[in-house]
Amino acid sequence: MTGLAVVTGASSGIGREYARRLASQDVSLIAVGRRRERLDELKAEFPDVTVQTVVADLATRDGIEQAIAAVADQPVTMLINNAGVAHYMAFVELPPEQAAELVGVKVLAPTLLTRAIAPGMVARGAGRIVNVSGMIAFSGPASLEQVPLRRAVYAASLAHSVALSQTLHAELSPHGIHVQALCPGVVATEFHERQGMDLSAAPRMSAADVVTASLRGLELGETVTAPGVEQNDLLQSVFDADLAAFGGQSPQLATRYRS
Repeated sequence: MTGLAVVTGASSGIGREYARRLASQDVSLIAVGRRRERLDELKAEFPDVTVQTVVADLATRDGIEQAIAAVADQPVTMLINNAGVAHYMAFVELPPEQAAELVGVKVLAPTLLTRAIAPGMVARGAGRIVNVSGMIAFSGPASLEQVPLRRAVYAASLAHSVALSQTLHAELSPHGIHVQALCPGVVATEFHERQGMDLSAAPRMSAADVVTASLRGLELGETVTAPGVEQNDLLQSVFDADLAAFGGQSPQLATRYRS
């Protein structure tokens, strides 16, 4: 495998594993993250691979623009929108500035980075885009008893990632571009530690397994890849229900709403 990959959130967790996996396959990198020392370690680990490091906070518009400027017109073959932020708390307790940062990292940054890179992929007729989401994106209908630790803004941002990936794949696949929403469950990374949550006793998937599933999912042509879901038809049932509801609409007022 060769090419040039942009990986956001490359200084830890899934992003770092993705960067290391691609670099080990001689893929050049543009590694974006907030911690310079971690990015420098990544670059030093692969002296024979071109690794461009970009220290930027994608929770801010300046950081997003910095990352876009670093990419410029380079021939990117793969984009991994992985960056995240650990603002995982109840809606009424979530400070407005942290809510804005969360939406910036998980919604605005992937949208604008993809918008900057996708035209070049279209022009070259090839490319892969991975948006790291999570299984909590499908938890909207759950009650508090079923999913007690679910958080509204975080879940909504991941649901956005799934919808963006599905609709963008439909739009860009005729141009040879594959878009994937990657939806792991609980992963053994630093995310929960930064929240002060001890999940050491909980079953967790490794970042390495998540990346393995993503790459294999791309080979299988999946638009939504759920590394921990054995029965893939469960996901298809969700999507079939979505389409049934979408197709079941009418310009007439539904009977249940008529007085």
